[in-house]
Parts: sequence; structure tokens; C-alpha cells
Amino acid sequence: MFEHVKKMMQWGGETLVLETGKIARQADGAVVASLGETSVLAAVTFDKSPKLELDFFPLTVHYQERYYASGKIPGGFFKREARPSEKETLTSRLIDRPVRPLFVPGFNHEVNVICTVLSHDLTNDPDIVAMIAASAALTISGVPFRGPIGAARVGFVDGKYCLNPAVSDMQGLNLNPEQRLDLVVAGTKNAVMMVESEAYELSEAEMLGAVQFGHNSMQPVIDLIIELAEAVANPPFEFESPDFSDLLERVKEVGHDAMSAAFSVKDKQERQSAIADARALIRRELGEVDLEDRNLANAIKKLESEILRGTIISGGTRIDGRSREDVRPIDCEVGLLPRAHGSALFTRGETQAVAVTTLGTGEDEQIVDALHGNFRANFLLHYNFPPYSVGETGRVGPPGRREVGHGKLAWRALQAVLPNTTEFPYTIRVVSEITESNGSSSMATVCGSSLSMMDAGVPLKSPVAGVAMGLILEDGEFAILTDILGDEDHLGDMDFKVAGTENGITSLQMDIKVAGITGKIMEHALAQARGGRLHILGEMARALTEASDFSKYAPRIKSMTIPVDKIRDVIGTGGKVIREIVETSGAKVDVSDDGTIKIASADGSAIDKAFDMIHAITAEPEVGQIYTGKVVKLVDFGAFVNFFGKRDGLVHVSQILDRRLGHPSEVLKEGQEVKVKLIGFDDRGKVRLSMKVVDQETGKERQRSS
Repeated sequence: MFEHVKKMMQWGGETLVLETGKIARQADGAVVASLGETSVLAAVTFDKSPKLELDFFPLTVHYQERYYASGKIPGGFFKREARPSEKETLTSRLIDRPVRPLFVPGFNHEVNVICTVLSHDLTNDPDIVAMIAASAALTISGVPFRGPIGAARVGFVDGKYCLNPAVSDMQGLNLNPEQRLDLVVAGTKNAVMMVESEAYELSEAEMLGAVQFGHNSMQPVIDLIIELAEAVANPPFEFESPDFSDLLERVKEVGHDAMSAAFSVKDKQERQSAIADARALIRRELGEVDLEDRNLANAIKKLESEILRGTIISGGTRIDGRSREDVRPIDCEVGLLPRAHGSALFTRGETQAVAVTTLGTGEDEQIVDALHGNFRANFLLHYNFPPYSVGETGRVGPPGRREVGHGKLAWRALQAVLPNTTEFPYTIRVVSEITESNGSSSMATVCGSSLSMMDAGVPLKSPVAGVAMGLILEDGEFAILTDILGDEDHLGDMDFKVAGTENGITSLQMDIKVAGITGKIMEHALAQARGGRLHILGEMARALTEASDFSKYAPRIKSMTIPVDKIRDVIGTGGKVIREIVETSGAKVDVSDDGTIKIASADGSAIDKAFDMIHAITAEPEVGQIYTGKVVKLVDFGAFVNFFGKRDGLVHVSQILDRRLGHPSEVLKEGQEVKVKLIGFDDRGKVRLSMKVVDQETGKERQRSS
């Protein structure tokens, strides 16, 4: 019934298995990839007819997790997987980015890649497995794909790189100080195609070494995919890239001068208007046959690309007059919004971000329901890109893949410099509103968010800045561009984003539009990016260099730790005690299972009151300490005094005064406030107190005469 083919090898201490022919047989290509007991099904289908009406390559990639993969039932009312999680969205992008440039140019057929997590062993992350499965499925499908690609995750511990660390090792690098890197790299046999990472201030050399380690480690995977394809690949789909060289020559004849003039305009809006006029001129000058050619748009884009790229490669200035290394003018402002806990306006050329920080308590942490279990996130960064930021109209709705991806990139860049929760027990939410955009709004988000958090009083270990690098690659020559514009990104070959502190890199993301780049080019880009990053950090320092004072509108939080067996005493039956503490003090109180208690309020006195109430419930009295108490009962042999929360102790009649008393009532009455010293415990654990050793006026211990 099945023509089952299976290839396997040892990789990174686990067994990697590729299987096809048993599941999803009606897809053009379907592969189940397994690493350990994590398995992902990738199915590829493509339309055999081109989408002539589209001016882009209609590739869609979907990565989807099923809760049954780890033996879980989804949370929520419907108990069914709903909209894509952040992890699913980000992994879909991870798969899309390295494979998209490898389709034959001009291929305009709809291609669908769906990756479904079937099993998760809670050790091997499904994202790497999904990338390998997708690459294998594309390779055997017959679609004109110039792969395969491989993928690998790289960690960095004790100065050594490690291949595909366990999920638990990478679950929040701030919780695992030994692990300094979480890097995903994808590439072909000869070149790197995509990099995504978060890091703890790695040097350029360490980061480059990690990329090269990952690229070398994926080579056996590429060989295994080729071995599978040699056994079962479908016949190649007949397709040749369209030849529009004659049309391109006619486009150059009628439009080269106008388009060159348009690209010499420095202002973005004016330049776009001039380019639109040049395009219209070309269309007016061409004959009717040429206008009907569906490759006309490609020919015009090719002309635009040649003009921009030729000027840069020949050593000329860029569109806006800068050299290759120059960063656009920068302006930074903090304290922009009076009621926000922290805010900053970061402007770099025609790209601008308004970053706003809000501080919350433990109640504001995000609960994430993931395949490997639930966890809480106390640092959130959200990125918004409205259409007015580029002077356009458009749909406004929930965040798309781009918004999620750019927000996560900025999150990765900043997580390395956050204070630990014991030092700063707040939930931090940063929102970046992109109000203008002409290239690298994600790196503007990094810079603005860093300033915004410092304005809110967050004690960052170091300020963080980011810069986007571009690449023009022509006939073996290349040019690296610092702080690229939108047009340079659109018509260039690489978007290489580097963020970090003055001490090292905290995040690296690379997208390639050609068939990969070499280590030499990446080394050059990293070195040039460091110069740009340090320049931007210097400009940011003009506005703020360290954490400001807290806003009066931000909550204050005080932490304390109690014994775990005292938690029930603080909460009380049915929450009675903790409700009383909150109502009496006016502060918020969060109690964790490990005994950590966070008390929050904008009013410092409310925090102190709640702290004292909890301390009285949970603390133990100390021998030798003096306490203020209240007489609660008089008996023949002494007085019972409530001196520590609900704790009572006995002041024996001999310990009330230095002289002999017939009955305690001679000097005491119930309700009277007294000063007592804890002198010990009897054989039954009962508290023994003394009044006579304490000066009842001053509350200090009396000095006995020798």
C-alpha cells in the first residue's frame, strides 16, 4: 500500500529521521522529520498554472502546533487550537525567509508549505525540525526550488558552541546564566541564508563563529535531504525564467535618464513621486505590445535596481547623499508623555518610533500556554506599524506576521540587559508606535525602547542600540551599507540587523534575497555594524545614559520572602487574611508558590503597612529582642502579653518589677501597653517574657548595677 522511504543519521547526539510515502500522499511533497521523539509533518503543494495577475511570488508558509503533540488539551473555553500563537507566527517566518529566495526567479505559481507538529518530546525544539522537514518536502516536490537548505540551533556555554541545545536550556536565557546565545541559522551547501538570534553581549568574532559553526553543522542534514531526493523526488516541474532582455533595453532607452534623475532626489516623498512620474513616462513612450507584456513591471524594477546598485558599487554616494558607513541624523527625546511611566521619541532620518513603557505587578504577567508547558512572561514588547507611517492608506487591524516578528526582534535585543526579578520585581510592557518609516523601524524600536525603559526607571545593565545593514552584490564585488533606507532594502540583496550594547551583540537577524552570503561578507558587515551601533549609542547618550527616577504614577513594589509553610497563614481560610491585608493597607499583594511576596502600591506607606502585617504573621520572635506588647490577661502567677502579631507570652510575676508583688494587678491592667524582652522558651516551648529588664519609658534595656 505504501512506498515508504526512510533515511536517518546521528546528528548532535540525537537520531534525525526523514520519512516519506506513508502520510499525505496527495501532496506534491510530504516529509515527516523526526529528531529524538519530536516529529513534524511538512506538506508542499503548488499550483501548476501561474498567477499572471500577481506581481509577487505567492508563497505561503504555515507552521502549526497541535497540543496532542505533548499530551496536552488546549486551554480556553473551546478547547481547540485557535489563532496562531507568537511561536507559530515566528516559526512560519523562520521557514519562509531562507526558502523564498531559492525559488527560480520569475516563478509565479502559488506554493503552499504547511508544517504540523505531530510529537514533541519537550527536549528538541520543533522549529528546527520543521525547517528541515519543509526543506526536504520542497526538494522532493518537483517545484523549481534551488535547495535544499539545512538548519541548526546554536548555543554558547563556557566559550564553546553547542549544537541544538535542549528546550529547557534555552527557556529564557536570563534564567540560565551559563547559556549566552540562542541562534538559529539556515543555509545551503555553500552559503548562509538566514540568521535569527538573541545573545548576552557576544563579540563580533564570537557571533561570527556561532554562525559558521551552525552552517558547518547543518551540512550532513543537507546531504541526507539530497539522499532522500535521489530516491523519491518528483520529476522537475518544467519552468524557465522569463527572458525580458529586449523589453528591458527598450525600457532603458525611454526611461533611464528620467529614472536616474528620480533616484537623485533625497527626500523620500519627493523621490517616490519622481519615480512614479518616471514609470508613467516609460509606459507612455512604449508601444502597445510592450505595455501588454506581463514582464513590464519586472523590467522597470530591473532598471531601478541597476541605477541604485550601479551608483553604489561604483563608489558614488547613496540616494540621500551619504557614504556607505554614514548613519542618518538622529534626534532623541525622553519624558514625552506626562502620564506614561516612561516614554521616548527616537528619530533617525525619516524613521521614527514613539516608545512607551508601562510598569505593572505580578498580576500583569502574561501566561503563555505552550507545548512544553505554561510559563509566565514579565517583559512584553509590542510593535505597531500603522499605514500613515509611510504616507499610505490601508487596513488597520490585529498585528500581522511583520508586527509580531519585528516586536520579537526588539524583545530579543533588549532581554539581555534587563535587571533580574529580585532586583526589579516589575512586569514591563513596552509599546513601539512607528510614526514614520523609511527603513529599519525595528532597530528604531530597539533604540526608542531602551530610552523609554530608562526613562521609566528600569535599571538596564547598559543602553542598547540597533542598526540595519544592507548589501549590494554585483559580479563578485560587494558593498556594505550602514543604516539602510527603504529603497536600499527593497532593491538590495540583504537586510542585516545588529543590536547590542557597547560591550557586545544582543541580537542578530539576517534576511538574504540572493543565494546566500559568504563568511567574508558577514565578517565585514558585523565590523561595520559595530561602528554604526557605537555612533547611535553616543547620540542616545545625549538624551539619557541611565535609569531616571520613577514616575509618580508608577506603582512601587517591595519584595519579601517567607517560609513556604507560612503561605497558608498569609492567605488564610478562603483568602480571608490576605483580603484583610489588602483592604486595610490599600496595597496589592501577590504571593508566589516559592514564598516570594510582592507588595505594590503608588503609596509607600501602604506598602509599609502591608509589609508589617505580613511580617507579623510569618516572622518568628527572636530571643533577646525587645517588643512593644499589650496585656491581654492577668493571672495569679503573672501576665499574658500579646507582643508579636498574634503571639502571646507570659511575664511571670517575678519578672514584672525588681520588687516582690502579691498580684500582677497591683501594677498592671488588661489593655495596658508594656515593653517586654523575650528571654527564652520553657521546656514546652512557651514564651518567657520580662518587663523588669526593660525601661518602660524609653523601651531600652536597663543596665543592671554590679
